[in-house]
Amino acid sequence: MKTSDIIATTGVIILLIAFLLNLTGKLSAQNKIYSLMNFIGAGTCGYASYMINFYPFVVLESIWAFVALISLFRVPRGTSV
Repeated sequence: MKTSDIIATTGVIILLIAFLLNLTGKLSAQNKIYSLMNFIGAGTCGYASYMINFYPFVVLESIWAFVALISLFRVPRGTSV
């Protein structure tokens, strides 16, 4: 197994765990841990895709990670910083 395979597998596992926890109601999509798991998982998958020069997935995973990062710093409506 190549290094890129190990990195990609790790990222996919993180994404799937977050998805499973969300589907089973154990982790809300509004939870910061969910967003963090998506950021780390997507970033890891994006990096692995970059390592193998598969740029469509680099774009997909980079956007996914960026959106997750934004959600980490989002302030809910009706609250103040």
